[in-house]
Amino acid sequence: MSAAAAAAVPSAVRSGMAVSRTIAAMRSARKAMPPDATVGFVPTMGALHDGHLSLVKTARANNDIVVASIFVNPTQFGKGEDLDKYPRQFEKDSELLTEMGVDHLFAPEADSMYGNNHVTYVDPTGFDGIAEGRSR
Repeated sequence: MSAAAAAAVPSAVRSGMAVSRTIAAMRSARKAMPPDATVGFVPTMGALHDGHLSLVKTARANNDIVVASIFVNPTQFGKGEDLDKYPRQFEKDSELLTEMGVDHLFAPEADSMYGNNHVTYVDPTGFDGIAEGRSR
């Protein structure tokens, strides 16, 4: 990234991790990033572990800007699976991401991601018996 592009990165991003809680805020943050900057994105559902942190480290090493997300997606839980018991440790996860050099965190709530009239779901077939699909 050029020096001019680096200077254009918002000061909140340069001095610490910025947080967007809505799609509109994330879009605005993305538009504020230099157009020639590379952006590494690490999607998570929180409850970060070494695997997530390894992805963040790789993203940091290979990109100008690193964006991570924490979104506990209710559509990833089937009937009988307990969405309410999924661990949520936002403060701890935020601290870890900041320490790892993440520039921006996208952490929306479900109602921000899915509108009132949301009716589209994807149910891919053929993957439930292979690899990780057997245990999900």
